[in-house]
Amino acid sequence: MRPEMTGDSAEASEAELAAEIGFHLPARYNAARLLFDNLAAGRGDKVAIYSDHRNWTYAELAEEARRIGAALLARGLESGDRVALFLDDTPLYPAAIMGALHAGLVPVLLNTLSPADQARFYIEDSGARAVLVEAEFQALFSAEALSGLAVEAIFVANGVARVAGSENWSAIAEQPAELTEASTAPDDPAFWMYSSGSTGRPKGVVHRHGDAAYTAASYASHFLELTADDICFSVPKIFFAYGFGNSVTFPFAVGAASVLLAGRPTPANVFEQFARYRPTVFFGLPTLYTALAKDAAAARADFSSLRLCISAAEILSNDIFSAWRQRCGLEIVEGLGSTEVLHIYLSNSNETKKSGAAGRRVPGYALKLTDGDGTPTAEGEEGILWVKGASNARCYWNRPDKTAETMRDGWIYTGDRFQRDAEGFYFFRGRADELVKVSGLWVYPLEVELTLAEHPKVRECAVLAVELPDRRTTLKAFVVPEVGVAIGTQFDEELKAFVKARLLPYKYPRQITYLETLPKTGSGKIDRQALSATENQR
Repeated sequence: MRPEMTGDSAEASEAELAAEIGFHLPARYNAARLLFDNLAAGRGDKVAIYSDHRNWTYAELAEEARRIGAALLARGLESGDRVALFLDDTPLYPAAIMGALHAGLVPVLLNTLSPADQARFYIEDSGARAVLVEAEFQALFSAEALSGLAVEAIFVANGVARVAGSENWSAIAEQPAELTEASTAPDDPAFWMYSSGSTGRPKGVVHRHGDAAYTAASYASHFLELTADDICFSVPKIFFAYGFGNSVTFPFAVGAASVLLAGRPTPANVFEQFARYRPTVFFGLPTLYTALAKDAAAARADFSSLRLCISAAEILSNDIFSAWRQRCGLEIVEGLGSTEVLHIYLSNSNETKKSGAAGRRVPGYALKLTDGDGTPTAEGEEGILWVKGASNARCYWNRPDKTAETMRDGWIYTGDRFQRDAEGFYFFRGRADELVKVSGLWVYPLEVELTLAEHPKVRECAVLAVELPDRRTTLKAFVVPEVGVAIGTQFDEELKAFVKARLLPYKYPRQITYLETLPKTGSGKIDRQALSATENQR
């Protein structure tokens, strides 16, 4: 039975939080056991990955992982060396992660939508000595692009190696599948992910060997309740912390299966995966649920295999919630997590949920709300959220300034403002640094955005604070209207009136720009930085 979660457990130590979920690891532990323990449990012949490339069993995945790890060591890599993974979601990706971990190396999970300059930054910043790259992206890792860097080996996946100095994946297939598990401790560095860099250059988030298993024992155990019969389908990619848990950690922890979809996730190919592989648990983002629910093919899609639909990473509007329930028959269960914590630490559940709430405390995590000076806020007052738990990253790579700012005495400073009600539900109130003054009054752009998103003729939107030529600040809405909506002054006024009727009258967008689509980050979130950059160039 799921434990009651009404308090914030702010005084609990990390050891007490681990005890709350019965979490314990031996003194020597390697995160690749998430895969290899399935062999010991007799699940070698069970399908681990469903994929259009082909289906892979746990035994096949483990064999490939051993070959990858052995091949990297044969190229001269040593314990603790970083391996950059620039891979799409095919079975080779989890095999590469687990193989590197098993060998004592540190896989670095990278966003495959990154431009050339950012790809080079990742390699230079991490000091990666090897790159495993999807064939379609290999030009980013040419000898010229990597000039002066530490890379000594490049393996090209799912295609032919065409970059000088690179090797075809067949070189790995020729490697004997013999590899002894590296002797690592739960607190040893295991894998990295880079933050989105919304407030500057991306930061390497260093996670440890015990972190993934902790998220399985906390969030997955208490909210997903997976069994070996489940089939998980996560549209968010594996390089994203949310997708890594959904597609790798959680199913592997119980011997379940994952559906991996390579390429861009259009409504058509998402619905095709539903029909072909019959997933039981589906993971998405609000923008994805919007696209799926409003696509004409949704009326013909077969959702009957699903038992649970999860959303995270952005705030879910009532409009999206209702549209999906009408299409699918299931309610979306919303949660909130971060790369620094590795997965979800606030969540609703199928049994207990509140509209507009990010959820309640996930067992295994402590939460507290404070003012800007770190003083706890009074009951019912808004405050900045802090999170403590054994999956928290301990540092950003080579960023002592940002580490000291965000990671303090076992806590993660999220920078998100929340309000907690008497039942322990947390409601997002905006970023601590996003309060802006419009016409002399304070307003949070996100509050306006969430309201505007409820308009039936708005497919998706974003609201930003922009600076006028006279240095005053105003609110600007970027709106993607529904198909067939006539845009112009009349629709502008309709949207403004809609917001004014639901918020204080001054909280409305003074300017509206219509777009065919909003820019997205690699994790599927609205790319507000790109919108701001575009606006500044006008």
